Amino acid sequence: MAEVQYSLAQHYHERTKYDPQTIATKSQGLDWSRQPVPFKEYKIGTSFDLKPYLKEEPEAFGGSSAAKWWRRLSRLLFWSYGLTAKMPTMGDTMYLRAAPSAGGLYPAEVYLISRGTPLLPPGLYNYQPKTHSLIHFWENEVWKALQDACFWHPVLDSTQMAIVTTAIFYRSSWRYQDRAYRRIYLDTGHLLGNIELAGAMNDYRPHLIGGFADEAVDRLLYLDSEQEGTIAVIPLADLLDVKQNLPLASTVLPSGTQTNYPFLRDGELLGYFHRATQIELSKSPKTLDIVAETSLEDKYNFPFCLKVSTATEPIDWGESLEALEDTILRRRSTRAYSGANLSLDELKALLDFTYQPLHYIDQDLDGSPDYFDLSLIETFIAVSGVDELEDGCYYYAPVAQELRQIRFKNFRRELHYLCLGQDLGRDAGAVLFHTADLKTSVAKYGDRVYRYLHMDAGHLGQRLNLAAIGLNLGVSGIGGFFDDQVNEVLGIPADEAVLYITTLGRPR
Repeated sequence: MAEVQYSLAQHYHERTKYDPQTIATKSQGLDWSRQPVPFKEYKIGTSFDLKPYLKEEPEAFGGSSAAKWWRRLSRLLFWSYGLTAKMPTMGDTMYLRAAPSAGGLYPAEVYLISRGTPLLPPGLYNYQPKTHSLIHFWENEVWKALQDACFWHPVLDSTQMAIVTTAIFYRSSWRYQDRAYRRIYLDTGHLLGNIELAGAMNDYRPHLIGGFADEAVDRLLYLDSEQEGTIAVIPLADLLDVKQNLPLASTVLPSGTQTNYPFLRDGELLGYFHRATQIELSKSPKTLDIVAETSLEDKYNFPFCLKVSTATEPIDWGESLEALEDTILRRRSTRAYSGANLSLDELKALLDFTYQPLHYIDQDLDGSPDYFDLSLIETFIAVSGVDELEDGCYYYAPVAQELRQIRFKNFRRELHYLCLGQDLGRDAGAVLFHTADLKTSVAKYGDRVYRYLHMDAGHLGQRLNLAAIGLNLGVSGIGGFFDDQVNEVLGIPADEAVLYITTLGRPR
């Protein structure tokens, strides 16, 4: 029988799995002399200071329409990726941001591209979180080049600004080696979750574009393609301009699928995989009529299983979403849980905010935020301590809004092991797993789907983060786990590749 040839995405996933037998050989001591700097500096350019516009009332800085415009943009960027705290560490200072990042490494950079407005001249801007400012480092008109690189995506016809997120790979690979590629896209998903919510709070509607000509956008931003790459393009529709209230549009394009690839040494895999999943400008990609409203269905309906409804009242984020703003700024990854139980109502509320955005339209949040393709993502929950809910592993059915039990057991001991011995897995009341069938996903979008899957998992994870903090619960994402053993222990179908783990509990 001929050997089955994995696609490159499947090969990358297999190669970067953690396994109890080999994890010791993959772990390397960190070279602290080569620790990356988590901030990018520009030696030239005009600086636009955004700090004055964070004041509570526009009247505090003049109250003019221009001041209100700057306030909206300032708050959008700050609530998306601004510095929210600083912590001393090993004789240095770690700056925490509004979006979480694995290991506090923050590989993402945020750029703003202006088509040219009365207040923001055309050109390229880099967002500087450390000073909460924009550096205007290129002053020429660049919008047509962006449209070309995005294959004339329709949203770019009517919008005036776009955020572009990029990644400096070494910031993450310094610690996580080739597996860093997973974490970079999960981190970007966290950032996309913030951009979605911060946009709604400031009358912007972000539109995601994951299908673009990578090298063209890299060149447009003057990126060093050996060290960094474009991850997502996000045009910002101004909802105060009726002409920019736009219909949903495609968020994805497929790439090729490689099944014939060279032998790659450890350390070479990340860069090769990123280059191999790029889309070329010279080739017109197949356009897919797929938008954020991709039809969802509940994949698993196990016979005779216990089913528990998760229908509940939405979380109340307060007048003008003030509680959500506060939650974004005080969000922190929990370091330890007490082991005390969650309530079933709390778990229901967490799932409601994460998976049921339509329930939040009355609070002026987007009822159909952009994802790449949520129909590919599945959710399983290992319950170890939730009042009124039997211990075990459950499949979450978002359409039916119910939990369906697939294993009957308390998994605290196993979760401690699966999460690489982290106490967070053992002491959490519930541990949530995002998974995807890689073979099916690659068949739909090619190897580039690996990017889409991890960004969507991170986006969902960020909504889960904020819901937990808003309810004064503890939450922490985990990107390091024994991949295959998760499926075996919890009874998750073998075809489901684990993308991300989020632990939930009561903070110690």
